[in-house]
Amino acid sequence: MNTFTAKDYLRFIIPSVIGIFLFMMPLPSGEAVTIPIAILSDWLQGLIGGAIPAIMTFIIVITAVLSLLARAAKPVYITDNDFRNTLFNVSWFWVVVRILAAVFALITFFQIGGSSTELIWSEYTGGLLLGEGGLITLLFSLFLFAGLFLPLLLNFGLLEWFGTLMAKVMRPLFKLPGRASIDSLASWLGDGTIGVMLTNKQYEEGHYSKREAAVIGTTFSVVSITFSIVVIETVGLSSYFVPFYLTVAFSGLVAAIIMPRIPPLSLKKKTYITEAEEEDSLEDVPDHKSRLQHGTEMAIETARKNNSVGYFFKSGMKNVLDMWLGVAPVVMAFGTVALILAEETSFFVILGTPFVPILELLQIPEAADAAQTMVVGFADMFLPAIIGADISSEMTRFIIAAVSVTQLIYMSEVGGVLLGSKVPVNFLDLVLIFLLRTLITLPIIAGIAHLLF
Repeated sequence: MNTFTAKDYLRFIIPSVIGIFLFMMPLPSGEAVTIPIAILSDWLQGLIGGAIPAIMTFIIVITAVLSLLARAAKPVYITDNDFRNTLFNVSWFWVVVRILAAVFALITFFQIGGSSTELIWSEYTGGLLLGEGGLITLLFSLFLFAGLFLPLLLNFGLLEWFGTLMAKVMRPLFKLPGRASIDSLASWLGDGTIGVMLTNKQYEEGHYSKREAAVIGTTFSVVSITFSIVVIETVGLSSYFVPFYLTVAFSGLVAAIIMPRIPPLSLKKKTYITEAEEEDSLEDVPDHKSRLQHGTEMAIETARKNNSVGYFFKSGMKNVLDMWLGVAPVVMAFGTVALILAEETSFFVILGTPFVPILELLQIPEAADAAQTMVVGFADMFLPAIIGADISSEMTRFIIAAVSVTQLIYMSEVGGVLLGSKVPVNFLDLVLIFLLRTLITLPIIAGIAHLLF
């Protein structure tokens, strides 16, 4: 029988409570509600925001140079260090992506080429990502604080405790371990990229199988409450926020139940990053113990192993560098291409054409105008709200806003972050998941909208 001291309990409780506060405690911030990590991120943006585009341009360029060097010359400085080797010694495909990101970043930051390259650096394409207050610059400060303090959630028993308690809910509903509830809460209250960070780290450490990591990363990396408010305000329906968010939550829950049971997610291997087979018994509780007792014991055992302040900050900074160097270039490359297609071509208008009869079947007004918004969200989830804001029908604007939030996968942020992470999903997976989520949630949202309007 395990005997724990008061110090053991505090070693689990104090870091876990601080972690919950930083990543999940909703706090008022101006007119919105957000979490402390996001408040810290905003504070840093206000402090050095003007310098961040230059910093991120440097990071993206140096990542491309070192990745090319690692792949072509394989210097001992990189290959003999596990962390640096993982960061820079990537496949040729990712080397090309990082070089493309560096080219886009340099053109955008210095506006190289003037009007001839404006489609790359304009405020609606590369500038939307790398400009002051753009997504890449926001990710700089968000990844800094989220990565630094992520060990509070990962290393002190909170996941073991929640995992044991929530297994009875998460396994039957979503075919996931109970610890996945932390990922979804962090996303829901904070930001989808935080959820991806958590999932990626858990997968790398062998806590999630390939199937579980893919499901969690693409199903629970939810757009935050704060951003949902911005979306509904953009379409001019602020007074409908409560039914809007309940609609998003309900349709998202239905999608989360269905998606793990159908391809491509159902086809993902049930093996861990080490190729060991997935174990369903990891969260089983011994007959002589309650679920709470067993979860607490597992949590304290984990917390006991993490008593070094130096290791805590070293682990945190590795998270930060992993996200800065691994994810930012992918977001810059894929995000810029997707936004150029959305802004400068009819690509998404053409892709949206098959949705016209579906929207007409669901009796949605102005179906032809709304159709392109069903697919343009793959480039950036804010684009449907911007395009749909001019549609006269309130019902249609409500549906566009709700669908854009429940689609989850968009290349300018979560999609790019997923591709830059170790989570085992590829570009085709993300396209299929995006379309399937749209087809699952659209009829539910349309049905609710018909009741409201």
